[in-house]
Amino acid sequence: MSLWVLVVQLLISSAPAPASAVLPDTIPFAALVDSLSESGGYFDTDNLISNEASYLHVAPTLRAMAVTGQAYLGVGPDQNFSYIVASRPAIAFLLDLRRDNLLLHLLYKSVFETAPTRIEFLTQLFGRPAPERPADWRSRPLDELLGYVDTVRVDPARQDRLHRQLLDRIRGYDIPLSAQDVATLQRFHGEFMRAGLALRFTSYGRGPRSYYPTIRQLYLERDLLGRQASFLAEEEGYAFLRDLERRGRVVPIVGDFGGLKALKGVGRFLRAHDLTLSVFYTSNVEFYIFRQGTLRRYVENMRALPWSDPGLIVRSYFGGVMGQTHPQAIRGYASAQLLQTAKSFLELTGDPDAVSYWDVVTVGALPLER
Repeated sequence: MSLWVLVVQLLISSAPAPASAVLPDTIPFAALVDSLSESGGYFDTDNLISNEASYLHVAPTLRAMAVTGQAYLGVGPDQNFSYIVASRPAIAFLLDLRRDNLLLHLLYKSVFETAPTRIEFLTQLFGRPAPERPADWRSRPLDELLGYVDTVRVDPARQDRLHRQLLDRIRGYDIPLSAQDVATLQRFHGEFMRAGLALRFTSYGRGPRSYYPTIRQLYLERDLLGRQASFLAEEEGYAFLRDLERRGRVVPIVGDFGGLKALKGVGRFLRAHDLTLSVFYTSNVEFYIFRQGTLRRYVENMRALPWSDPGLIVRSYFGGVMGQTHPQAIRGYASAQLLQTAKSFLELTGDPDAVSYWDVVTVGALPLER
């Protein structure tokens, strides 16, 4: 066992935290990932991008209510980045059942670290050559940045070199990578480079849905005040997120919401550093928790987290899957993005056997700022 793993086990021990506890300047990234992660599981999608076109509808309310400087927890790919920019945490944990999601976030980490500006982030992620003076693009609107990615010439040899450079950086994170992991990283980056801004959410064994947005649409989506609010909308928000990534404060974890280790480990880590959880983005994972019968363990894990006041839960609801339209659904969107306080959720689930999924997504849902 390495020294860093021992250090992390001490950091997330159940011992009470001193009042002055703070995050160290350098987080033992690999050891923290290893110490908090559970064994992986299967889900029938690569989930390289979200299928929730509504994801930014909560952004104004999130900005107004979120407790900044605390902790963020979320599931899935890059929609988390926009929630992190809105809530400005000191540290973020990205927990997902699939090890592939961890690998995807390692790829993102390598891109953030080597891309000082938004245009460099986009050109590295999609394997395009950067413009001659990237700093001159800092103040340009996002649609101009995307237009550049759309029209610049693709050079396969340059793409190969870029991927090798990013993979070398990922290897430097000291997270053990199997041959399959390396192949998955190559496949994921290859998909971004091949599809470009037309990339869509895909599932295994199911055809694409007409409502699945492209990554271009997700980047350009607006909140309910009509404002572009993705993590790429403004250079300042991107810089905040990049700083977290460079300091190892965006931590991907393999774990189950209803598991025995990951969520409780996050809770112990936060308490050891006198931090609370201000935002937890659950997507529609609770739908699967109900289907699998693990709600009681999930609620137990939620109660073990040190919540801010208010602590907020962000979730998505798909009426087409459930056959019932949500009261907060917005015309033209297949998903509805919802907010609830953790206090409301924990009161509602006092007896987990007495609540339904419909209860969870409707009772206590906060009105959204618009």
